[in-house]
Amino acid sequence: MKQAMDILALFGALSDETRLRICFLASEMELTVGEIAQALGQSQPRVSRHLRILDEAGIVARRKEGAWTFVTLLLPDDSPVRALMRKVSGETARAVAADAKRLEAIRIERAETASRWFNARSQQWDMLRQLHAPEEDIEAAIASALAGRPLGTLVDVGTGTGRMLELFAPGSDAAIGIDRSPDMLRIARVRLEAAGEAVQASLRQGDMFALPLADAFADTVILHQVLHFAHQPRAAIDEAARVLGAGGRLVLVDFEAHGREELRRLHGHQRLGFADGAVEQMLKLAGLAPRPPQRVEGGELTVTVWSADRPAPRKRRAA
Repeated sequence: MKQAMDILALFGALSDETRLRICFLASEMELTVGEIAQALGQSQPRVSRHLRILDEAGIVARRKEGAWTFVTLLLPDDSPVRALMRKVSGETARAVAADAKRLEAIRIERAETASRWFNARSQQWDMLRQLHAPEEDIEAAIASALAGRPLGTLVDVGTGTGRMLELFAPGSDAAIGIDRSPDMLRIARVRLEAAGEAVQASLRQGDMFALPLADAFADTVILHQVLHFAHQPRAAIDEAARVLGAGGRLVLVDFEAHGREELRRLHGHQRLGFADGAVEQMLKLAGLAPRPPQRVEGGELTVTVWSADRPAPRKRRAA
């Protein structure tokens, strides 16, 4: 919620039943403008006008993601305004209940769309998984690399299906997943919602070379099976290091250098894995201090978990 919220603008925005219904919908999950229009049974232009008023009052935020615009409610769960909203009755309460039923249909539609997209590619992904150690072994190595320090604010770059957020967001103060693909973000949303309230994370569309985050924003950054898609791996590491604050940790998970050329053609890999020395050099050039890597063997391809810390600034000695 914006700090300098005008109380008249706030109550003026919420005095309209449609805008109040929009707030109830947005309190359940992040929705596109089209999904809100579907749940309300109203046109998108009309919904957009109401959203502009709510945005100007600091009640919601609108965020572009490709051709879609997502809407997030900015009112905290424990705000007095949310408490007042829960006291609605009569026709408005019945309208809110009907909206909730239509919202459930939207949830199902999201899940089915994500499932179709995932299933169309599952054969290729299954083939790739057969080339390396079981996922649970790799995830255990990642957990080990993250152990021994608070996760703080977690950023998962190239979040894909959202698996890293599902595993580690519950132990963080805040978690954000970033991916360039709207289709992958759709899958991640379905997955995180299915995980329930234990996984609190937000998702944003963005490029690994230009993350939509401020300098030193994060305490923990993960790049899980992302770097081999990068034309310029060092640039991706530099960008991850940029958003990492002092004392933070970067964890890279990728294949050790290999010769499986077909992965370029079948999976779009730009790099056939990485040697330890090359990764260590890129980490140092990004201003990070590498830690000993962990190898996860168990297939034709070895997965390595590299990690590095952002050194805290040295304190000046008193004169």
